[in-house]
Amino acid sequence: MLIDSHCHLDRLDLKPYDGDFSRFMFETQATGIDHMLCVSISMEKWPGMMDLVSGFDRISASVGVHPNEQECHEPTVEELVERSSHPKIVAIGETGLDYFRSEGDLAWQHNRFRTHIRAAKQIGKPLIIHTRDAKEDTLRILREEGADEVGGVLHCFTEDWDTARQALDLNFYISFSGIVTFKNATQIQDAAQKVPDDRYMIETDSPYLAPIPHRGKPNYPHHVRHVAQFVADLRGIPVAQVAEQSSKNYWALFGGQGNA
Repeated sequence: MLIDSHCHLDRLDLKPYDGDFSRFMFETQATGIDHMLCVSISMEKWPGMMDLVSGFDRISASVGVHPNEQECHEPTVEELVERSSHPKIVAIGETGLDYFRSEGDLAWQHNRFRTHIRAAKQIGKPLIIHTRDAKEDTLRILREEGADEVGGVLHCFTEDWDTARQALDLNFYISFSGIVTFKNATQIQDAAQKVPDDRYMIETDSPYLAPIPHRGKPNYPHHVRHVAQFVADLRGIPVAQVAEQSSKNYWALFGGQGNA
């Protein structure tokens, strides 16, 4: 059985399932997906996301605001803490820094990132980190805010082994998405070979970033099996071992919460 450790279920195209989320869940579980973590990117859309997933035991969720969200409600530590009391919430995020899509004075991104870290520390739940073209500042802020106290995961990892190593030293896991299957993703593939057995996860980030052989098409949680197979091939181990180990790592980080 596999776990998709990062997906956005409220953004999926459900047309293949006749718009029926329950049917999507039934068919997805039938493909061997045991659990999914539905990740928040905005405070405004969080209630609708929670309404969608609240009736399903095999879905956990997070609360947070994506670093690229600009025209949105800016969360406070208190608001994040309050929403994290929902029994399905296992993490704070996704949060972090993204210099690829945002330009100019990015102090607002830094402040938002710090707010999420402080909320996570207050409640003792891990962080889901998004970082793009901002690895130095991401690692620096994690250190400055003492994020190693709660740890978390660098999701959809797109950096090199040195970045992964520094994140591991800060008590973070590394999660590989469909990008690892791309032909030119050599530095990510190098990291996927080197991350210790007990510190990696796999994800889809669906509906985005579909792995080969579905690249360029809508992504779905059941495509995580392609990520698992690719990582298994890189590490020279059976895919069943990747499924078992990545699932074990998921539960080690996020615990048994969120199954209400």
